[in-house]
Amino acid sequence: MTSTLRQYEALLLTVPEITGDEVKHLETTLDKAIKTGTGSTISFERWGKYKLAYEINKNDYGIFFLMRFEVPQGSTLVEDMKTLLKVKLNTVVMRDMISVLDPKAPLTYQRPRSLEEAPAREAEGFSRDNRASNFFSSHDDNDDSDED
Repeated sequence: MTSTLRQYEALLLTVPEITGDEVKHLETTLDKAIKTGTGSTISFERWGKYKLAYEINKNDYGIFFLMRFEVPQGSTLVEDMKTLLKVKLNTVVMRDMISVLDPKAPLTYQRPRSLEEAPAREAEGFSRDNRASNFFSSHDDNDDSDED
C-alpha cells in the first residue's frame, strides 16, 4: 500500500549577511530532515536579496530562499520542520512560511527581480541635459516688459 505524497513549499527569509557555508548548512539540514521523514526535496532556490517592508531583527534587507518538497500524507514532518527552523536554525532564518501546494497547479511562478538582479540605476546629476547651465544663466535680455 503506497501513501499519497503531498507537495509543500517553504519560503525562508534569512539574514542578509548569510554566508555560502551557512546556506549549504541550511540546505543540507532541511534536506536531511525531509529524508528522515521519508520525504524528498524537489528544489532549493535562492531568490535573492530584497528590501523588507519593515525592519525584522534590526535588518532592513533579507535574502529569500524557496524550498519545495514532498512528504507522505499524514506525516508530522511539516511540524518537525517548523520546530527545526524556530529552534536550531533561528540564527540565520528570520521568518519562514510553509504551505501546501495545489496538486493541480503547475510549479511555475513569476518571481520578482531581486536587488542583485536589478539594473543599476543611472545616476542623474544636477547638470544632466544642461539643466545646470539653464539654472545659472542670467535673465533673458528681452524680458524688460515689467520695467516702466
